[in-house]
Amino acid sequence: MAGENQTPQEYIQHHLQNMTYGLLEPGACEETSVSCVDGVEPYVRADGTVITEPTWTMAHSAQEAKDMGFNAIHVDSMAWSWVLGLLFIFAFRSVAKKATTGVPTGFVNFVEMCVEFIDSTVKDTFHYRNPWIAPMALTVFFWILLMNTMDLVPVDWLPGLAMAIGGEHTFFKVVPTTDPNVTLGMALAVFAMVIYYSIKEKGILGFAKELGLHPFNHILMIPVNLVLELVNLIAKPISLGLRLFGNLYAGEMIFILIAIMFGAGLFMGIFAGVLQWAWAVFHILVIVLQAFVFTVLAVVYLAMAHDNEEH
Repeated sequence: MAGENQTPQEYIQHHLQNMTYGLLEPGACEETSVSCVDGVEPYVRADGTVITEPTWTMAHSAQEAKDMGFNAIHVDSMAWSWVLGLLFIFAFRSVAKKATTGVPTGFVNFVEMCVEFIDSTVKDTFHYRNPWIAPMALTVFFWILLMNTMDLVPVDWLPGLAMAIGGEHTFFKVVPTTDPNVTLGMALAVFAMVIYYSIKEKGILGFAKELGLHPFNHILMIPVNLVLELVNLIAKPISLGLRLFGNLYAGEMIFILIAIMFGAGLFMGIFAGVLQWAWAVFHILVIVLQAFVFTVLAVVYLAMAHDNEEH
């Protein structure tokens, strides 16, 4: 267990905290305050250092990350999502360059099977002409799959390495999809595509009619229809992002709880090893299923956006 001097609560909090970069600002204070310096209340950090002017820095505690506010960046989530996205691009690009008309073998065969699987899934769900949908679905599925797969890395390896390099105040989450900023960000990107194609395929007036005259096709029911449809529309990206986040966050939490058991003696350590193996095997299904669910729902929402049927 990383940080042997940590209590179980501190251990859990440390593993669930993102590496956050943001602005720490001292607060205003009354001149009568003992700690007030020129109208500024110095900001005392977790490591005891004092900040007397606005400073961009890495958070050394959960409270510091909270104090950084909305503009703070989760460096670990951003870095891992970029690295895994680039890994997907380079891997599939190398396969595309090696592809021939002959019988595929090895990794080329695996990639072709995956492409055919996503292509058939899109064809079964999306019945309109749009050359962007299948590539989007392929990218989303494998990007999420790679990010989810980081959940199978032992919970102490990379955070422990980060602490060894950066010190005890270094936080490092390795599963981007356990960060709601990542999952909701992807969901909002899908939502933006839904709005774009809804207006493109139906026109602004057609999209407005869809919101105002459905499900009750009567002018007097427009206010009711707007409430129902807007709630339904806004719920799509929220449910899409939170579903992925919730399942992966819960899975990571269970891995962390199992890791705590390794420090509770030999018997509990053996039991934890069995639990960890069993949960990892089961979690493989969750990892693949959640990537697939997100992809299919994204395609379904885009198919609904292309549906130009008059009601």
